[in-house]
Amino acid sequence: MNLQFVLKFTGAILIIAGSAGYGYSLAARYGQRLRELEQLRQMIFLLKGQITYASAPLQEAFEVVGDRTEGALSRLFGRVAGRIEAQQGEAFYRIWQEEVAGSEQDGLAMEQSDRQVLGELGEHLGFLDKEMQERNLLLYLEQLDLRIGDLRAHKTERCRIYSSLGIMGGLFLTILLV
Repeated sequence: MNLQFVLKFTGAILIIAGSAGYGYSLAARYGQRLRELEQLRQMIFLLKGQITYASAPLQEAFEVVGDRTEGALSRLFGRVAGRIEAQQGEAFYRIWQEEVAGSEQDGLAMEQSDRQVLGELGEHLGFLDKEMQERNLLLYLEQLDLRIGDLRAHKTERCRIYSSLGIMGGLFLTILLV
């Protein structure tokens, strides 16, 4: 066999495999985002219960929710609880905003819009009475339910599109280069 043919064939296989892998990774990230939002929904329900029924202060409520769950969101809640405990005159909203913005390094698959809405959640926590905090959490849960419903409705088609475009993009690029 000709060495040039072997190199072209190997390059074509690597291009197709790389682009297919990228497509599959986008599909996996979409699924991970959906799972994270579902976990966040459970955590907000736990937080609501801690604030409303257990009458726990924010620091304790965030600590309990962080301890009962796992993953990057659990670490987020734990860090918030730690910063509230070591608070040096900072407003809760500022602590929440900084931690949500810093959660990008935790490997969360949430998009910027998800983070923005999550960051706005902290705006009304901590200084309102229990009833208003509960209403705020319920409003956020409704928004989260709509977002989760939309993601679930489009999951199959979007994951299939990501995977197919990855493979087809690799084939197209291979044809162009060969």
